Amino acid sequence: MAKRRKNGLYPEISAELSALMRTGWADTERHDLQLAEQAPHATRRRAALSARFPGERLVIPSGNLKVRSNDDTYPFRPYSGYVHMAGDQVRDGALVLEPRADGGHDAYCYQLPRDSRDDDEFWTGAHAELWTGRRRSLAESERVLGLPCRDVRTAAADLAAASGAPTRIVRGIDPSLEAAVTTDAGRDAELEEALSDLRLVKDAWELGELRKAVDSTVRGFTDVVAELSRAIASSERWIEGTFFRRARLEGNAVGYGSICAAGEHATIMHWTDNDGPVRPGDLLLLDAGVETHSLYTADVTRTLPISGTFTPLQREIYDAVYEAQEAGMAAVKPGAQYRDFHEAAQRHLTARLVEWGFIEGPVDRAYELGLQRRFTMAGTGHMLGLDVHDCAQARTEDYVDGVLEPGMCLTVEPGLYFQADDLTVPKAWRGIGVRIEDDLVVTDDGHENLSAALPRAADEVEAWMARFSG
Repeated sequence: MAKRRKNGLYPEISAELSALMRTGWADTERHDLQLAEQAPHATRRRAALSARFPGERLVIPSGNLKVRSNDDTYPFRPYSGYVHMAGDQVRDGALVLEPRADGGHDAYCYQLPRDSRDDDEFWTGAHAELWTGRRRSLAESERVLGLPCRDVRTAAADLAAASGAPTRIVRGIDPSLEAAVTTDAGRDAELEEALSDLRLVKDAWELGELRKAVDSTVRGFTDVVAELSRAIASSERWIEGTFFRRARLEGNAVGYGSICAAGEHATIMHWTDNDGPVRPGDLLLLDAGVETHSLYTADVTRTLPISGTFTPLQREIYDAVYEAQEAGMAAVKPGAQYRDFHEAAQRHLTARLVEWGFIEGPVDRAYELGLQRRFTMAGTGHMLGLDVHDCAQARTEDYVDGVLEPGMCLTVEPGLYFQADDLTVPKAWRGIGVRIEDDLVVTDDGHENLSAALPRAADEVEAWMARFSG
């Protein structure tokens, strides 16, 4: 029985209404569904995961809805490890790998089935289909995913009764499933770690999705430039809304909160309030990415002169960041250490900061002490994929201490940030922030810049803005 709203206008359901609602519905089962394009890739990923944990039961939940306000929920976004391994995005689901005697696993999915028309839940429940939209039936999901599918409403009891093998579950995703199993936190963390490890190298299908995300993002940046005059007349919110429109039109949404930072807001690494003025003469730092329908996201940053041309000082700072990014990108190639691109970019910025007299040299000493971080703040990039900071739980030896391989996708994003209240730099420098970020995939002989369609060099940026700016 659905939970009744405290102040609902219809406290009771008459027997006659209940009977009326349960009759007269067409059979809408879909028999034309095909195997999802991603399904064969997900099968290979599950085989790789299976090989890491022979003889163990693995549970990977998709996650649940979270209440935003009373009977409203936040937009649902499934756990990325579930998406990667199941090729699916349902809420209240779980992928289970059940161990076999031969050391392999049988995979199946728990999912919420369609609402039955035999009771009132299908039209009175808070998340009933008549309120939130049609779900796939279990049979439909089996055809799409290429996996056996079971009713998730029995999952907690099934897992609690399961025996014969130790269980691991990804924690923090589905409390009810987590409570149903007896596991060890350390061993569960190893499962989450493995799920991140297995996303470090993207397959051909994933790279195609990332290209879609980046291409849409390029169009979104162009939209923003075309509407800069309207942003000047309003605020950073116009920029945020302009990019979001493209993300919703061509993808699922934005892959993370867009940073639409004008003026001194550009010095704030994660400025997402986006409520400040957009003034000619200032810089706009736009860090945004479209998330595809498959949930792969781009992550691109450009710093743009709102008036269309850089001032001499803005160009000097911009060129320093551009040169640092060039140095970092040159270090992205197979066999290189992951840290190489970061160190190349940071050393260049350190040299410029010493040259400008903002930190004490020599350069090697300043870099060793990390003095440049007062003005560079963050690292120079991160892995990219289903999450904007993808593979975050991967083993350190495979990620930041690892070696680049073809198929890895990462960002290169050096920046300089001179805070508005920083008395160690001249007044003219205060409140200027510059970041340039591109999405690179490691290839057999170097790298491909997926976001190369967006200009980077200062002259190219100005020419691009002159062409599209409104």
